[in-house]
Amino acid sequence: MKPSKIYYEPEVLNYDLGKQLYKKYEELEWTPITSHNNIEELRTKENSEFEALKRLLILGIRKTHKYSENHKVSDYLVPFTSSGCSAMCLYCYLVCNYNKCSYLRIFANREEMLDKLVRFSRKSEKELTFEIGSNSDLILENTITNNLPFVIEQFIREGKGNLTFPTKFSMVDDLLPLNHQQRIIFRMSVNPSEIITNIEIGTASLTNRVEAINKMVEAGYKVGILIAPVILLENWKEQYTRLLDILNDTLSIKMKKQMFIEIIFMTYSFVHRKINTEAFPEAIDLYNQEAMVGRGIGKYCYRPEFRQVGEVFLKAEIEKRFGEGKILYFS
Repeated sequence: MKPSKIYYEPEVLNYDLGKQLYKKYEELEWTPITSHNNIEELRTKENSEFEALKRLLILGIRKTHKYSENHKVSDYLVPFTSSGCSAMCLYCYLVCNYNKCSYLRIFANREEMLDKLVRFSRKSEKELTFEIGSNSDLILENTITNNLPFVIEQFIREGKGNLTFPTKFSMVDDLLPLNHQQRIIFRMSVNPSEIITNIEIGTASLTNRVEAINKMVEAGYKVGILIAPVILLENWKEQYTRLLDILNDTLSIKMKKQMFIEIIFMTYSFVHRKINTEAFPEAIDLYNQEAMVGRGIGKYCYRPEFRQVGEVFLKAEIEKRFGEGKILYFS
């Protein structure tokens, strides 16, 4: 990502990362702000400007550090070094939280966040797993900050337990030589190529994602796959069959032996429909009135009978290719 412009809280320049980023992007326009959470100039933009908003970079100080319990791959969700993203996935859950202002925000106080994580991990009697990428894509962020080697190396030296994060990007080469001690769980999100091209706009191709998976496995990382989100388009069975065939043909033997799979069905919302209609008028409409039902205020999920068909189909097709016990959960 090459930002078009930077908005920043002046305090970030008191931190090492802020100074590094200022030097890296000194040729760009830097606009001071009072809070990364409320930039009036951007909040009042039209939905049609969503794509331009996604090219901005916002720098601030993270003040929220509350961990949330989680019972899937990780034990806790950890607010960490970034939120938002430069990609423009038409279903992105971050849009539910940030609306059109789901642009990439990077927080300069990484040492403070990492110190808390290390101390928290060491207090536990058992080894915990911490999800550090629930609010952003850390592989994307790493191309700007080089935070992941910094975080992984210090956590491995001083912390206890494991770190995990998901991604839709493939720029993993900086992570391959690290001494991770198999305490980093790398999770790659995949979808059929048609969905990646037309719906997961601005993310890595399926081919590049698979190459990244195989590289990380070869480097000794624990690696999982998210089929996420499952989108029940008109020809969804054909699309997901092709996806699973491609994975079966291209994943390394080492990956197939150790992988686990998370399967998450799409949640959509009124906010998504509004932004997508105005920012991407030619894009596919992901709302399906027949197949979806309301879930909370302004959100939609698949009706149980449609979802059940999807679960049964994917379970059978995955077991046919990869054997039983690979699916960690459906969500």
